[in-house]
Amino acid sequence: MLQRASHFWARVEIACAAALAAAVTGLILLNVVTRAAGNAIYWVDEAAIYAMVWMTFLAGSAAIHYRSAVSVTVVPELAGERTRRLLERVVDAVTFVFACLLVWVCLRWFMPLDLARAGWDVKTFQGATFNFIYAEPTNTLGIRKVWVWLVMVLFAAGTLLHATANLFTPRRGASE
Repeated sequence: MLQRASHFWARVEIACAAALAAAVTGLILLNVVTRAAGNAIYWVDEAAIYAMVWMTFLAGSAAIHYRSAVSVTVVPELAGERTRRLLERVVDAVTFVFACLLVWVCLRWFMPLDLARAGWDVKTFQGATFNFIYAEPTNTLGIRKVWVWLVMVLFAAGTLLHATANLFTPRRGASE
């Protein structure tokens, strides 16, 4: 069940990352064309950057599901089968701990319980916590940065889901 949820979410992440990659390409092409025409659209650069950030985090989370993240494989390749399996489990455990810490950091950063205690009133929340995450606007798009930063919550949740599934699911080909 956990592995199926992880697989489904990884497919959603990859689809969204692919759409964002296309958006980045389109935004950059739009920027080139409008600048060449002497009529640059000022917010396109920022939108392309944010799309690329979202794409990277979503694809990075999916890479954990597929166990395809960039890694140094010298030691596992030189080790015996038993040591290799142990190292793979250690990597899964370290990834799980990282995901748990990332969820904790997101909870500390976004402070959803404090926002709820403030009655979802951003100004009351800011006055009580001096946390301005929900009010700071982007430079040119004019949207609140929290909408951009929410990718961290998705990344933390996806990473935790994938790391947990990997931790409790044997690798293919492993004789466990």
